[in-house]
Amino acid sequence: MIYLDSKLKVQLLRYTPEGEKLVASAAKLCYSPVGIDKIEENLDEEKVDRFLNMLMDLGHESPLEHLSFTFGVEGVSRVLTHQLVRHRIASFSQQSQRYVKLDQFDYIIPSSIDNVKEARDIYIKAMEEDQKYYDEITDILFKEHFEKLLKKGYNDKRARTMAEKMSIEDARYVFPNACETKIVFTMNTRSLFNFFRLRCCNRAQWEIRALATEMLKEVKKVYPTLFKNAGPSCLIGVCPEGKMTCGKIDKVRERFKSI
Repeated sequence: MIYLDSKLKVQLLRYTPEGEKLVASAAKLCYSPVGIDKIEENLDEEKVDRFLNMLMDLGHESPLEHLSFTFGVEGVSRVLTHQLVRHRIASFSQQSQRYVKLDQFDYIIPSSIDNVKEARDIYIKAMEEDQKYYDEITDILFKEHFEKLLKKGYNDKRARTMAEKMSIEDARYVFPNACETKIVFTMNTRSLFNFFRLRCCNRAQWEIRALATEMLKEVKKVYPTLFKNAGPSCLIGVCPEGKMTCGKIDKVRERFKSI
């Protein structure tokens, strides 16, 4: 299957329940003399909203770390996940090419290539050849490993299972960065703020920018006040890119107001 860059799928799988109240409770403990048995007393919706707005305005982000969000993502390339895992304060579980044999690997085709027939034809041919080489290398290595395992005394069934795993473990090296993958990851709110500041920016690579924007939409649905200022750095401040700025700060702000 070919995944165009419009086939991205993002799902918010889990998130901390009553998260905004939890953040307000943690903040209340920081700013008042109350004990932990009373930090949630009288925290109605209005007071929670006031605490959250105060935190957002002050830039006091440490209480936000008590909330976590788990996302399921598919229809993305390994180009994207190589960037994603650089955000180290997070937990990742990615589909393994070491254990999952790809009889027909899916791949991402950027719209810039898809829109030019000559480029698209070459690209698809390269993907098809990669699959062909993967299959051929897998078969060659399987036979080699299988025979050696039989000689070592393994029964037929066990030898086949082990040989397949061993063959795809190394054959996968032929796959391109375009190979589609699936990943589940968890971030706390503070890490998400940093992620959105960097990856919602117009200067971020297009695929991870699309992911970040969809993630922001998902978290805003559940905690709108908490994420009211979330987005690229220029949303509530100056552009940090200097001479590398996209020069479209007004359009960026207008766009993220509607998210």
